Amino acid sequence: MFDKAGFRLSLRQVLTIPYVVLVLALALIIVALSYSAGNRAVYAVSSHLLLETVGRIGQAVDRHIMGAGAVLEAAFPDGMPIGPSIEDEVDALRTRFWIATSLHTDPNNYVYYGNRLGQAIGLYRHSRTEGELRIKFRAPEMRTYYRFTGISGPLAFHSREGRLFDPRQRPWYKAGERLDVQTWTSVYIDFGTSDLVATRARRVLGLDGEFAGVVATDVSLRALNNFVSQLRVSKNGLAFIVEPNGDLIASSSGPNVRAMPDGSKARVSATESDSPLVRAIYAEVQSRLAAQGLRAGVQTLSFDAVDGEKIHVGFDRVRDDAGLEWITVVAMPRSDFMTGVTENLVRTAALGLLAAAIAIALGLRILSWVSGDLQQLSEAALRVGDGHLAWPVGISRSDEIGQLATSFETMQQRLQTDALTGLANREAFMLRLRTRIGPTSEPPPSLRFAVLFIDLNHFKRVNDHFGHAVGDRVLVEVAQRLRATVRARDLVARLSGDEFAVLLDRVDTREDLEQLRQHVERVLQQPLAALAGEATEALAFGGSVGTAFFPDDGKDAESLLKKADRRMYKRKFRDRPHDPTQAMGLEPDSPD
Repeated sequence: MFDKAGFRLSLRQVLTIPYVVLVLALALIIVALSYSAGNRAVYAVSSHLLLETVGRIGQAVDRHIMGAGAVLEAAFPDGMPIGPSIEDEVDALRTRFWIATSLHTDPNNYVYYGNRLGQAIGLYRHSRTEGELRIKFRAPEMRTYYRFTGISGPLAFHSREGRLFDPRQRPWYKAGERLDVQTWTSVYIDFGTSDLVATRARRVLGLDGEFAGVVATDVSLRALNNFVSQLRVSKNGLAFIVEPNGDLIASSSGPNVRAMPDGSKARVSATESDSPLVRAIYAEVQSRLAAQGLRAGVQTLSFDAVDGEKIHVGFDRVRDDAGLEWITVVAMPRSDFMTGVTENLVRTAALGLLAAAIAIALGLRILSWVSGDLQQLSEAALRVGDGHLAWPVGISRSDEIGQLATSFETMQQRLQTDALTGLANREAFMLRLRTRIGPTSEPPPSLRFAVLFIDLNHFKRVNDHFGHAVGDRVLVEVAQRLRATVRARDLVARLSGDEFAVLLDRVDTREDLEQLRQHVERVLQQPLAALAGEATEALAFGGSVGTAFFPDDGKDAESLLKKADRRMYKRKFRDRPHDPTQAMGLEPDSPD
């Protein structure tokens, strides 16, 4: 690069000189403006943080309550009646409750129903597959807990409650009994966990059209309280959520439940909080609400605390169509933001001088970085040219060099992927197999694995009779089946034509391997949807599967694949099953 006087500027100078000038200019501007703009910046930052934090709390509340209505609708669709006793409807209720708790398992993992007879049934999800059914058929008896796995798993007795649970006396039952629409209870202390819970409930009618009971789902507020208690507003800031009556739902400055002398639990009111700041903030918010009401959107206010400290407060209302109404509050002292403003002014000036020196070194580093990445990309290209398809590029950038590296990695991926099925190809499979074997000649038990070699039966006849387009769809469907059959850590590959291979990452015994082989063959024998439109019914052509066990059947990749290949052909022609393609009037083909 040359200027008008004929002086040449090197790439290093082009990179460093503008950067130095920019850093110096920015440093001078920041020093000049920092002092005069300090107070305004503090106010703007604190206001923005207030709004953002109130919004975050509101979003957290929404995440907790938004799915409750859909859960109730899935458990008891609107208009569905129920008989007077739940004994005849346990299976149906269990199925619907399982589906309902699958919608929003966190936090709506518990759905239950109580009726006028004092009967109760509830389903609590411990995980995606584990559930607990809580039942009582007579009002005086204790609830019995049964554990089960899966939507229709057998029930196993787990325990029986030590305290009498009468659904008719619970807040959710009374709230749902009074109204024809879904409603929220006031926050209450849960019967079983002693945690704060909000319950969305709805009345259920009987076959005679009269009130029969109440269905409800719990929203545990423990996670919400943990979120608020761990929220870091500022050094001395705080946040809390209250009901309109002042009872705390969650707080970053103290508990929302306290133990009473008799061992019971009781709610904590903001007016009785151990934090003087919480009490003062709630009083100010209440005064604002009494004077102006709670308008839509976040509101802010400022007041002087007892010690003269200026406190900035933001608050908002969370409401929904079922009557829920909570108030979220965030507050922070002004001193949290003023501390260090003067020190920052001096520090900024010093950093400005230091930045000029760093900029020169940084420019040299940038130049070295650019050239180094180009060299690295060139080396990767040479390695791929030599056959090392998986050679790592190792460049993470967002500029043109990064785009080039990304394109190169995409090319590497395509070289290792079968274009039709999306599976790994032969080269990728052999590379993974050799890597899995490694240099170990006598592997420990943890390294034992196996290979499946799969060949589709009568695939040539599919192409000859239906055409290659249908044959391609068959291959894609088989690939999808194989990928869905094995574990995520196993590798499925298409070797060529109608040949597939699977690298089973961890197989302990040959008995386990044989079970896996039989399972894969059964999966392949299922009717092919790709042929459903081409024949009177979907045909199951199946496939032959050979196995090889490492290290017993070979200690290198080629030996393992050959062993699995030979066993596949032995199985293919030893007891060949009835040929399903005879249904099409075709002659049997020669061995694949």
